[in-house]
Amino acid sequence: MSEVSETTPQPPHAPHLGGPAPHPGPPHPGPPLLATPVPGPPAPQLTGPGFPQPVAPPATPVQQPVPVPHAPAADHPAAPQPQHLTPQPPAPQPSTPRTPTPQTAAPQPATEAPRTLQYRFDGPEGAPVLVIGPSLGTTWHMWDRQIPELTQHWRVFRYDLPGHGGAPAHAAPSVAELADRLIATLDGLGVQRFGYAGCSIGGAVGADLALRHPHRVASLALVASSPRFGTADEFRQRGVIVRTNGLEPMARTAPERWFTPGFAAAQPAIVEWAVQMVRTTDPGCYIAACEALAAFDIRDHLGRIGVPTLVLVGAEDQVTGPAEARTLVAGIPDARLALVPGASHLAPVEQPAAVCDLLLTHFSTAWQDAPTAAPAAPLVPGPATPAAPFAPLAEIAPAPDAPEAVGPQRESRHQRGVKVRREVLGDAHVDAVNASADPFTEDFQELVTRYEWGEAWSRDGLDRRTRSCVTLTALVASGHLEGLAAHTRAALRNGLTPAEIKEVLLQTAVYCGIPAAGAAFTIAQSVIQEETTPPA
Repeated sequence: MSEVSETTPQPPHAPHLGGPAPHPGPPHPGPPLLATPVPGPPAPQLTGPGFPQPVAPPATPVQQPVPVPHAPAADHPAAPQPQHLTPQPPAPQPSTPRTPTPQTAAPQPATEAPRTLQYRFDGPEGAPVLVIGPSLGTTWHMWDRQIPELTQHWRVFRYDLPGHGGAPAHAAPSVAELADRLIATLDGLGVQRFGYAGCSIGGAVGADLALRHPHRVASLALVASSPRFGTADEFRQRGVIVRTNGLEPMARTAPERWFTPGFAAAQPAIVEWAVQMVRTTDPGCYIAACEALAAFDIRDHLGRIGVPTLVLVGAEDQVTGPAEARTLVAGIPDARLALVPGASHLAPVEQPAAVCDLLLTHFSTAWQDAPTAAPAAPLVPGPATPAAPFAPLAEIAPAPDAPEAVGPQRESRHQRGVKVRREVLGDAHVDAVNASADPFTEDFQELVTRYEWGEAWSRDGLDRRTRSCVTLTALVASGHLEGLAAHTRAALRNGLTPAEIKEVLLQTAVYCGIPAAGAAFTIAQSVIQEETTPPA
């Protein structure tokens, strides 16, 4: 049984991905993946190795393997009762899986809408709940091929990120805010205890839940995830490109980030489906998610994740690859590594059977019973129970000894200054300044960090966009153009568009003089061209 709740309907182009053959059994490649570009005729059925005819899920769900009691989900508090859809009996030889008709909920009040997420349920109402989170630029449909098997054991809850898949475009500024909205959504449905699997930023949400709501998470799977996603500069640069050029550059480069070259060449319909998912995402929500990933860093807190954890990664993932996965496994006390050959970043799409088997094994054998009371601090469990091997589909290895947890520390003025300076000017700039410091200049850099960045730039009275406007004007007025290039980059990262920077410099021409503004235009033009040019 499936039910959908959303403030706006899913767009008609959202594809429905077929599911793999019933589990248990030997490894299986899974059925065709259907993609429908926008606009255009229905996508063709994909054939070839690894794409046999789809197998419809059984009409009666299999008894769940883990006896974790859970009350049936209640109605969403801010929407009408979701429509309960009864699946049609499977045809003898179905060619296209049936997709439930979305239920359109009444609009939520403005004060409540940002607190919840667009979601859908699949599976029997009495089963334990398994929450599944998407990656940046995708929708809940990236998990369609795992749903037929997972719903034999769990009631699967999927959600969309803000502005993705037709969800309301209420941007979330941090991973913690996404986790809070997910918890609010689950609270409204009466879901207290659940397993969680998430891909990329969806994995970051799961890690945040395990750190801040450990009594809610029964078991955790981090797919293509990381304790820190690249560098802050990389994601803020991506936000600058989207703000200037829209999402087309991200859509065009998504296939090479998400899939191996062989898979992309063999499955052009899936590539086009991926491109369309990115193109139909709200740009502001995409930028906010980039900012959230830029600020996400839990490397010092991994030892506090106290639930059984599967860290699953594609062997050829160039975004969050095996190195990042091993960092997670080394830091989380009860964690195991699953390395999936022949997969890149979107392993659930590229290798659906292997990912499904690994999730089934993990959540069937590593599901903690609900505690009698919410713990005051995160749990640190004992030695993990070994998982069943899945060679050659995946390599599963036990976790090494975890480092001791690092407790929270009060942030000093210097620490705050370092953080803000890196967020505004970028890691590359700050690293270059620090590398050039010597005993003669290091005290001055300490003063700059504490006073300029730990004090002035850290105050709440003005937002960073406004502070960038003031700073650009002051540099032109004072003739200190040597700092203009760095602060033009900072202005772009702080949310100013090239058009807004132009207006600031035109204003300086009136009050600071034409020659000074002319020199500033030359410097800013060069920086803007460099920063906003999309990757080839």
